[in-house]
Amino acid sequence: MQGPRPVVLSGPSGAGKSTLLKKLFKDYENIFGFSVSHTTRQPRPGEVNGKDYHFVTREEMQKEIDAGEFIEHAEFSGNMYGTSKGAVQAVQAQNQICVLDIDIQGVKNIKKTDLNPIYISVQPPSIDILEQRLRDRKTETEESLLNRLSAARVDLELSKEPGLFDLVIINDDLEKAYSELKEVLLE
Repeated sequence: MQGPRPVVLSGPSGAGKSTLLKKLFKDYENIFGFSVSHTTRQPRPGEVNGKDYHFVTREEMQKEIDAGEFIEHAEFSGNMYGTSKGAVQAVQAQNQICVLDIDIQGVKNIKKTDLNPIYISVQPPSIDILEQRLRDRKTETEESLLNRLSAARVDLELSKEPGLFDLVIINDDLEKAYSELKEVLLE
């Protein structure tokens, strides 16, 4: 993969990755580009195919995975998610720094590739605060909320592995977290 060094942002759902990325892309729209992931889940209200995700069938996605077109992929709550080589190359072709929003499984998979990104973990101050953030979204059933919290506990435990991340941001104050993110990225 040619071009500027990509950035991998990871952390549990509700940690604030999307909020931080929205600020980053608003402030530095020509510098950073978002790698649009593929998923087999249904779009949520307001999500746009090709912008939020590439919404595909399980068959389509499996075919591309089998053909070696994905850098990483994982299954979560019965749906497949993944980052295609094409999605990263599309950002790099614009001469932008590619930002990937990836779960912990994906981080471990990318470590085995030649992508060589900067790895950043965004974490909530506590599981209780994370649960409140997820409840406040009002996008989850009780079952999916409990699945996300269970996944978050595993995610936070696995993220303690030495050397896995170049930076860990505890998102207890959005401006402080954004400042930390900018500081490492603008180097």
